[in-house]
Amino acid sequence: MVAHIIYVVSDSVGETAELVTKAAISQFNGSNAILKRYPFVEDIDNINEVLAMARNDQGMIVYTLVKPDIREYMKEQAKEQQINAVDVMGPIMDMFERNFDKAPLNEPGLVRLLDEDYFKKVEAVEFAVKYDDGRDPRGLLKADIILIGVSRTSKTPLSQYLAHKRYKVANVPIVPEVDPPNELFTIDPSRCIGLKISPEKLNHIRRERLLSLGLDDKANYANIERIEREMEYFDKISTKLGCTIIDVTNKAVEETANIIINYIQKRI
Repeated sequence: MVAHIIYVVSDSVGETAELVTKAAISQFNGSNAILKRYPFVEDIDNINEVLAMARNDQGMIVYTLVKPDIREYMKEQAKEQQINAVDVMGPIMDMFERNFDKAPLNEPGLVRLLDEDYFKKVEAVEFAVKYDDGRDPRGLLKADIILIGVSRTSKTPLSQYLAHKRYKVANVPIVPEVDPPNELFTIDPSRCIGLKISPEKLNHIRRERLLSLGLDDKANYANIERIEREMEYFDKISTKLGCTIIDVTNKAVEETANIIINYIQKRI
């Protein structure tokens, strides 16, 4: 069986061109096709090399080139040398340019950067879920940010918000009856953020929470004396850690998150 050689050419890594080529080949059951990826094509010399190889092998070319001059050169030379070549990216970009009434960036590899950003975000969200509420202290050693605070100081919502900004966040509840994990005292204190809140505000939040669950709002969980003891214990632990403290009493999650991000960026 004759082997059909297909050069997959790109000014980036060539994943898009190869995926499209393989999808098309799959429709021709039993055909013998050999793919040769030729990535990071940057200039006319690279194009000439590919054209020479394709001409010598009687091969075909499938290409994704975003730079207009390089793309046009490939198109003209392939036609002139009677080499079968398919431009995967050009026609779509031309159509989008007409319809968007906007010139493209013409920068190779942007989709890969977007994919990497997306997967980093997914990884951070999964991390926040896995190490929420002190479930596994080992997460403290891997986290970019560790949040500590008593119950209902927005540790979980903050962890998720920061995860969507690609930060790996673990959080630890501070409860007088439970010693914090040992790992908390081994980390760099600059990665730890303590969330403080006024007892009166926390009392209101906890009472509303109990009522929403159909429970008595006079339970010990919302008792002001109990809350004050919790806050004293929080002060003791945060002082021992030497961590930065943020008062979240009258702050929205987004506002607190921005303060944390600014702090982390300055620290870096």
